[in-house]
Amino acid sequence: MKKPLWRPIGIGALALGVALASASAALAQDKVRFQTDWIPSGEHAMYYGGWSKGIYAKHGIDITVTRGYGSGDTVTKVAGGAADFGVADIAAVFAARARGNVPVKTIAVLYNESPHSLFVLKSSGITSFKGLEGKKVGVTPGNSHRFYFPAVAKNAGTDPSKIIWTNMDGAAMATQLIAKNIDAAPFYSIHQYYINKAAKKAGEEIVVLPFIAVGFKIYAASIVATDKMIQEKPDLVKRFLAATKEVFEWARDNPQEACQLHVKRFPEVEMDDCLHSLRAVMPFVFNEHSKEFGFGRESTERLKFSWETIAKATDLNPDYDYKQAVDTSLGAK
Repeated sequence: MKKPLWRPIGIGALALGVALASASAALAQDKVRFQTDWIPSGEHAMYYGGWSKGIYAKHGIDITVTRGYGSGDTVTKVAGGAADFGVADIAAVFAARARGNVPVKTIAVLYNESPHSLFVLKSSGITSFKGLEGKKVGVTPGNSHRFYFPAVAKNAGTDPSKIIWTNMDGAAMATQLIAKNIDAAPFYSIHQYYINKAAKKAGEEIVVLPFIAVGFKIYAASIVATDKMIQEKPDLVKRFLAATKEVFEWARDNPQEACQLHVKRFPEVEMDDCLHSLRAVMPFVFNEHSKEFGFGRESTERLKFSWETIAKATDLNPDYDYKQAVDTSLGAK
């Protein structure tokens, strides 16, 4: 007796349908180039770990994450189309738009409090910003620390014109500081653990001079995109921001896993360094501000204060409509 032909044909058709559906799903993934603002320390473990974990893919995004060279560089790369999204300090965004009408906006505020600081060696004898007068401070082009420093200096009773700024690659900054080729280096305070560990190997110790110690409480790191991206691909922006919110929450709740995946990509990053940096990030992102306004969202009052502080510190036109530089309406609620 001949076996009926319908069963194998049906199974084959079903298998073909599944294969085609899978292929379609793969094709539906939007390719996204995402540039951070700095070298891939534990501060960025949520992005690289979330990439490996498949969180961005879950949101229909085929992401590639690359390191940054300072906020100014990231804004330039996003504006020029070399990256689709990026991480940049809101000061760099304000400056780019107010001075050159660069079509890049902050689409989510990440650090709703500023971790800006300068690192010095304990052996230098520098204990305050005033002690930096006449000293060499390393900086990357467009670095937000330099934008802010005149205001910080004023609050600290320091003469900013007596600071010698030296441009260099961000990756060399800590090494140059520990080697005493510069007297201070700009870092977020969250980098203190791993840089101090390197300093101790050389018989030195890092002292942190936080900007917030002289009343500097403003927005800092943010996610940026072009006006064109926001206008033409709002769905992609929404999915990217939803995925970014998820990677932050996942990394906050699973720091060990996030750092394991991060260190797998970057073996030069030691596990304890990653964990300390990642954990140090979270209070700047998840706090009373984020509870009240939501992840990535800004308060009218703090945004205004941030603009006024940044504009004054960097000699921007105080009458510029700074709200043109921020659009968080597509962010995850």
